[in-house]
Formats: sequence, C-alpha cells, structure tokens
Amino acid sequence: MMRTLLVRGMLAGLAAAALALLVAWLYGEPQVEHAIAFEEAHAAHEGHGGHEDEVVSRTVQKTAGLITALGVYGVALGGLFAIAFAVAYGRVGAFGARATAALVALGGFVAVELVPFLKYPPTPPAVGNPDTIGGRTALYFGMVALGVLSVVAAVLVFRRLLPKLGAWNAAIATTAGFAVVLALVYRLTPKPDAVADGFPATVLWDFRIASLGVQVVLWATLGLVFGVLAEHSFQRRPSPAAMAA
Repeated sequence: MMRTLLVRGMLAGLAAAALALLVAWLYGEPQVEHAIAFEEAHAAHEGHGGHEDEVVSRTVQKTAGLITALGVYGVALGGLFAIAFAVAYGRVGAFGARATAALVALGGFVAVELVPFLKYPPTPPAVGNPDTIGGRTALYFGMVALGVLSVVAAVLVFRRLLPKLGAWNAAIATTAGFAVVLALVYRLTPKPDAVADGFPATVLWDFRIASLGVQVVLWATLGLVFGVLAEHSFQRRPSPAAMAA
C-alpha cells in the first residue's frame, strides 16, 4: 500500500507543479524581468555596464529550467507528502483520506512555507546583497526546520489538550501557543539586509506575493489531488482506525 501511496503522491506532486508553473509564468516571471532591468540600470549607473556572457540564457531559465526545477520539486514533495499522509492517516482523528490530505497539506504549507516566509521572504534574483547569501540561506533553512518542529509540536499539544478542553478550546490554546513561540523566535533571530537600495517597493511586493501564490497553489493542489487519489485507493481498504492499528 505504501508503494501505491508513493506513486499517487508523485503524480499529485507533478500535477501541482504544473499549476504552480502557470502561476509562476503569469505572475512571478514579470517581476524577475523587472529585477533584472533594475540590476542592469544600476550597473550602468555605477559604470559597470559591460554585458557579461550568460552561462544559461534567460529564455532557457524561464522555460526549460523553470519547468525542470518545479517538476523535480513537485515529484519529490509529492513523495514526502505521501509518507506524511501515511503517518497521519487514522492518527489525527476519525478523518477520511481527503480530509487527512487537506490537513497534511495545510500543516506542510504552514511549516515549510509560511513560517519562514513571514521572517525571511524571498527576494528577486540578482537583487539581494551577495555578501549575505550564505547567512540568509542558513537562517532560512533553520527557520524551515523550526517550522516543521513547531507544527509537529502543535499537533501533539492539541492531541493532549483535546480530552481535557474539547476540540474548540484545544485548537484556540494550541494556536495561541504556536503564535507566541513564533513571535519570540522572530524577535530573537536576525534579519540581514537583502534588498539593494532604491529597488522598487512595488516590484518587491509583487514578487513576494507571486512567490507565496505559487506555493499556495502547489500545496493546495497537492492536498486536493492526492486526497482524491488516496480515497480511491482506500475504497476497498480497511477503515482509518484499522489502518492505524
């Protein structure tokens, strides 16, 4: 059964990557072009206007390169999603396959995307300060790890509080504790300067919203498609409680 879930997870990830690619083309790539234009204008103003030969052309970057990157990412994410679903199914409540997949997708989005995004939002290529790339990368992945641990801890706390407080009060208490922990972490962690002086604020904002939109579409599609595929697989399988036994 695990093999079946893995295959369906990778297929769902591929479908999610296809929709995310469409969003990236429509909303993300125009902001990247604006960022490149800003960099070229800034270089010309500083007297470094000589054109450098591109190792990979922009045409290849925004077509084959973007397709390959999102495709590989979607398939890999789908496989990991299937594993997380198998762990959660029947253990987070009496939910069916679709509901469990939706909860896993929501938790994954919050842990992997939203938590680091709120502290270290992405910047367009060629705009960030090159002196801070290593530090920013380490901080970002550290925040991803913290997001995953925080979400797992929140689920465990919710399950402990559920018998004592009921679903509604346990959810409120868990959410409040999650928010307090993140607020403290955001306050204590540094935020290196990653944007060049004079970069248009509207372009930066639009790029970050587009980046977040790509991830929303990716995770939402993954959860919905995988839920349907998993439910079809479980039609002749045992109930969630039996699967968890």
